[in-house]
Amino acid sequence: MNILRLAFAGALLLATTAVAQAADFLTIQLKDGPVVIELDTKAAPKHVERMKALAAAGEYDNVAFHRVIEGFMAQTGDVQYGDLADGYQAQAAGTGGSSQPDLPAEFSEVPFQRGTVGMARSQDPNSANSQFFIMFAPGDFLNGQYTVVGKVVSGMENVDKIKRGDDANNGSVTDPDRMVKVTVGK
Repeated sequence: MNILRLAFAGALLLATTAVAQAADFLTIQLKDGPVVIELDTKAAPKHVERMKALAAAGEYDNVAFHRVIEGFMAQTGDVQYGDLADGYQAQAAGTGGSSQPDLPAEFSEVPFQRGTVGMARSQDPNSANSQFFIMFAPGDFLNGQYTVVGKVVSGMENVDKIKRGDDANNGSVTDPDRMVKVTVGK
């Protein structure tokens, strides 16, 4: 009987660990293939939980990459105005958030490198909500100024194919690419 309990406890521990590990990732399906992001729950627990909740609710599906700057980053996540399948507003994309309140900054020592995922915000450090960006190149000037939520661990070649925006218009994208589907896990 004790061996059975021990075996059950071991199986439960393995299953719990597997679920916890799966929950530490987001997968974004782009037109050119998947992008897997490893989330940094230690550096930004509140921001990571928000992103996972929005992804699980389908809020990120069909949301545009509304601001994409060559050699810098691709920004997305405006669930209020950026949904290309439901209510997209090109002029407002990048100004909205979600139905949830803004989050307090969770700045860390994690540097902004190629593939780093950070939360977008206004001038107020405590204004991040749903929008995020993926770095094409290092951005040391962002270190300690924006919340890092994770890093791309596979599919960066698909991020590199996202349509770029107009340099003269702060990276605004006409007929933008989208996050087709965003799921929690690999």
